[in-house]
Amino acid sequence: MTAINRRRFLQLFGAGAATAASSLAYGHAMHDSGNKAQRVVVIGGGFGGSTCARYLRHFDPDLEVTLINPSDTYTTCPFSNLVLGGERDLASITHDLSQLEHHHGVRLVQRWVESIDADGHRVVLDDGSAIGYDRLVVSPGIDLRWDAVEGYDQAAQEAMPHAWRPGEQTLLLRRQLEAMSDGGVVVIAPPANPFRCPPGPYERASLIAHYLKHHKPRSKILILDAKDAFAKQGLFQTGWETLYPGMIEWVPGIEGGTVERVDAATGEVFTPSGRYRGDVVNLIPPQHAGAIARNTGLTDDSGWCPVNQQTFESLQIPHIHVIGDASIAGAMPKAGFAANSQAKVCAAAVVAALHGFDPTEPSWSSTCYSLVGPEYGISVSAVYRLDNGSIVASEGAGVSPGEADDHFRQLEAVYARGWYDNITAEMYG
Repeated sequence: MTAINRRRFLQLFGAGAATAASSLAYGHAMHDSGNKAQRVVVIGGGFGGSTCARYLRHFDPDLEVTLINPSDTYTTCPFSNLVLGGERDLASITHDLSQLEHHHGVRLVQRWVESIDADGHRVVLDDGSAIGYDRLVVSPGIDLRWDAVEGYDQAAQEAMPHAWRPGEQTLLLRRQLEAMSDGGVVVIAPPANPFRCPPGPYERASLIAHYLKHHKPRSKILILDAKDAFAKQGLFQTGWETLYPGMIEWVPGIEGGTVERVDAATGEVFTPSGRYRGDVVNLIPPQHAGAIARNTGLTDDSGWCPVNQQTFESLQIPHIHVIGDASIAGAMPKAGFAANSQAKVCAAAVVAALHGFDPTEPSWSSTCYSLVGPEYGISVSAVYRLDNGSIVASEGAGVSPGEADDHFRQLEAVYARGWYDNITAEMYG
């Protein structure tokens, strides 16, 4: 394998690390045969961590890359709303992490991370063992803030599921919808920004409405929102009027929609505008970075992780990079596609750092599809660039047209499924 110099590095990455990622996957490795193999540990097997682990090995096949995740499978938040709507099962959105080991040479360790010894460059696992690293990538996702809404704690989630972590919570919310009588009320309470997947609660309302329309048509959905506006609002509301007229009501924060207190035993939620009772209550609490990031000191007062937005190296602790939902990534949303794009840039930056090269000027892309119905899709896409050290959106974001015929919406739904199949195949295939 041929060593690479800085000039070749710049040629490979000159078009932007995110764009170069695909070509580099089959390009030249950055290898110095005289050096001992460098060790990179990645924590978290989601959209950020799995993508980063795979691309680290592609960029430099001589790296020792270890991915630490509690399980050898990962269930995605994207498309979990289709499980709630009865269009998919949980198995269809659960993916096998062992493929990264079998096909890409990533060592998979199925353990919980107990702590990070930043001074000793070690990750300590829950069995007491430790794994050393030269660079560490942390992609811990989100944790729910159990103290943010009065009355909503870990016990309350069994009566009022959040389903913002896919798995048993998703199935619990689905069972509650199936058990609800026709004519019941489903309350969905999204949090204020920032939180994982900004359009997610509104896609959820849409796909639950699809289920209710066909099985419990006298039922209603009430969205009690902490925000005054939401992602793709006009497109969603047009879709609701088209597909589910009169079924979905949205109450913004400015009109008293913010849920301040709940009574999980009675199904009641309390807002500045009054008290509401839901037959099914889906309360999505505010969030912050995953526990390992908070416990290590990677977060600031916001609860999220400040990073160098060119390389995703932590501004709190050197030689640790944070990607995905946990990071403060400028204008980029906390979403799966964004984490995937960040992971490629981060992998390039880590390899550059290990080989003594300066990081290049990256660019990022993000496309967010939402399903208003199984055959009715909408989307928004954006390209991001670095401006004075911050990630900003370039002009000309692509948004589904407000006025589109049924065929166009059907095609967007097809594209949404294609996006999911392609991105998960890239991560785990």
